[in-house]
Amino acid sequence: MRKSLSPGPHPATTWADAPDRYDVLQAAQVHASAYRRGLEEKPCTPKQSYREMLQVFSEPLPETGSDGSEVLNELVARGEQGLTPMTHPGFFGWVLGGSSPVGVAADWLASAWGQNAAFHTSSPTAAAVEKIAAGWLLDVLHLPEQAAVGFVTGATVGNFTALAAARGAVLRRAGWDADNDGLFGAPPITVYAGDDAHTSVFSALGYLGLGRNRVRRVRSDDQGRMMATDLARQMAELNGPSIVIAQAGQINTGAFDPFPDILEIAKSTNAWVHVDGAFGLWARAHPEYRFLTEGVEHADSWAVDGHKWLQTPFDSGYAIVRDRDSLQRAMSIDASYLPAVGEADRIPSFLVPELSRRARGLPTWAMLKSLGRQGVEDLVGRHCAIARKIAEHLGSTDGIRIVNDVVLNQVIISFGHPEQGAAQRKALTEAVIARLRDDGSIFVGGARWRDDWVMRISVICDATQPADAEPVADVILKAWAAVSGGTARAATPVAIRTPD
Repeated sequence: MRKSLSPGPHPATTWADAPDRYDVLQAAQVHASAYRRGLEEKPCTPKQSYREMLQVFSEPLPETGSDGSEVLNELVARGEQGLTPMTHPGFFGWVLGGSSPVGVAADWLASAWGQNAAFHTSSPTAAAVEKIAAGWLLDVLHLPEQAAVGFVTGATVGNFTALAAARGAVLRRAGWDADNDGLFGAPPITVYAGDDAHTSVFSALGYLGLGRNRVRRVRSDDQGRMMATDLARQMAELNGPSIVIAQAGQINTGAFDPFPDILEIAKSTNAWVHVDGAFGLWARAHPEYRFLTEGVEHADSWAVDGHKWLQTPFDSGYAIVRDRDSLQRAMSIDASYLPAVGEADRIPSFLVPELSRRARGLPTWAMLKSLGRQGVEDLVGRHCAIARKIAEHLGSTDGIRIVNDVVLNQVIISFGHPEQGAAQRKALTEAVIARLRDDGSIFVGGARWRDDWVMRISVICDATQPADAEPVADVILKAWAAVSGGTARAATPVAIRTPD
């Protein structure tokens, strides 16, 4: 029979006293701690493939249930073999932070507390934490303090959310209410984006009905920076509502668009300027790298990830919009059963696409509280220095070419010689990547950049330390020597371009 629902403290005050149904939470903590503590000693690659893991998990739906702790133990026993160790200090495959234990713990609390973070009345704590964390975020990124911050899942939804605000705003200037009347019959919106914009931007435009293929692609230079002269030429050809999408941190090269020039051109036509800054916007947290983002604070909206340089777990990104009203018009929701918003200055569910959502502001608050301004600055500085060091040790070796200007945390590398042709260089680069994956010391990925297939190194995990730079370079040199049949070694580090 159910116990009394009368108010008062829960009778269980320690794990030992807790009802059996809650033992599974302690079991999760034990398993998670054991996994993370031993991660650095394990290979930096999954032990089993997707097809192998399908076999591991394949079984009919059980007719009856099982004890929760037993289920969790079985999940760990089966599942750990197919995990990619993305929090390993040698993981450089994608631009992913290391899910710091502080952020993970706060994320556990978000799930355990089970709060719907939509309104102040549904969760006063979640709403208050979001408001404070939003202010801290604007502070550390040196963005306008009056801007609205929506806590979203990541940069894809961040771009979608901010661009939804942009869509409504530029059409209202033309006398059309897209948020209420839709796009049928609306004046056409022209969207401009650099040739090397991230794919999430085009996905967001597709979701919004603005079209992936209708974007006016602006030429970019050899580092992926939008060419302002081409933007000016194209914008001079058309009139009407327009949105310009700039980029802080090109996904391969780490390059930054020329924001002052872009903003001057765009604002002359009353265009909305949005900045996709998934990881590069964090350069603003470090005084030596802030110049890369000069002028970006004058844009209208920004998207940035917490699960990159802030080291929060996944499901953490931010849509930041200068004009709160434009964001609220695009995202607000209302129904008779929902709580009255009253005089609240910030309604969490009016800033994001979701009504039911977890209290994802908690890990952001915890990470900013634990790191402080100096801690964020130190992370950015440390990772950028490691990237330069790796590039310096590799760049003087015959057959290895550092393709990008290493201005941030990204290094892209081509293996082979120009006379060998693109196809052969791609084969050599893929062979080096495959050998590194098989070795398991580090995890790297490949990508197409211009006429080359390159190996990408993204230094952004909090576990990666300065002492790791030379061993990482040595592992790559060893793999290249094996693939090329030589004894490639970097005798003298080569100077790599760094921020002035």
